[in-house]
Amino acid sequence: MKNKFKLVISSILVASLLSGCIFIEKDSLTLGSRNNTESIILSHVMGQLIENKTDIDVIYKENLGGSSVVWKAMLDGLIDVIPDYTGTIVLTYYHEEPGTADETLAATKRLVDKDGMIAFNTFGFNNTYTLAVDEPIAEELGLVTFSDFAKVSEDFILGAVFEFIDRPDGLPGFQKAYDLDFKEVKGMDHGIMYRSINAGEVDVINSYTTDGQLQMYDLRVLEDDQSFFPPYHALPLVRKEALKEYPEIEELLKMLEGTINEDTMQKMNAKVDNEGQMVEKVAEEFLIEAGLIEKK
Repeated sequence: MKNKFKLVISSILVASLLSGCIFIEKDSLTLGSRNNTESIILSHVMGQLIENKTDIDVIYKENLGGSSVVWKAMLDGLIDVIPDYTGTIVLTYYHEEPGTADETLAATKRLVDKDGMIAFNTFGFNNTYTLAVDEPIAEELGLVTFSDFAKVSEDFILGAVFEFIDRPDGLPGFQKAYDLDFKEVKGMDHGIMYRSINAGEVDVINSYTTDGQLQMYDLRVLEDDQSFFPPYHALPLVRKEALKEYPEIEELLKMLEGTINEDTMQKMNAKVDNEGQMVEKVAEEFLIEAGLIEKK
């Protein structure tokens, strides 16, 4: 009953968030993104490259919600192109076990194919889950790995995004694998986590390795020494119908393969989250610096 309720809610969210998206102009391509900075940036990187090199009208549907909402919109044909992550696709959407980076990518391509989608090769970075602790506390306690942290976890309040708390590849499995027992778990939005740990409202947060805020706060990122979290390499995901209608975008999206490493993505996120720059500007600057488009 609970899963059925979630499915109904997800369908309602998709319908409301994408209202008007079904009856779009024929010569347009709809790019969707989750409700986080990185997803929106990657959407604009793909979209601006397509706009620059073709006459296709790109429509952006931003901040659609969590991964399940965006995935449902893709399955329903309400959006055409999204950035997504190999580990999320294999484990969360299809409930299969991921393997190495190459194995997880191969599984991603195989699985989405049967649902009418094409997964391209990755942008080049892995944005996986991690834990971040105040540097002075980590130094005092000698915290380097998740196993180190497990020994003292019962004294820590965890600040975590809501999706991480519920996902099978998130907190439930993570706690079991490392035998973690937090003093308390507080669910919150992604941006609030960093303000909360800075204010001392939580003691540890579930960061992502490409978070721009990691450059802003004095935090130590701990190592997943048991390799619990699967690879989460970002890649373009496109509906086959969209590729059939606009075959020229295939070569363009292939141009993005291996162009973004973890440091580059973290810096782009930081420009938006820390410096308040516009997503459109950050995406354009990346494409120019990468030699993919020319400066206007």
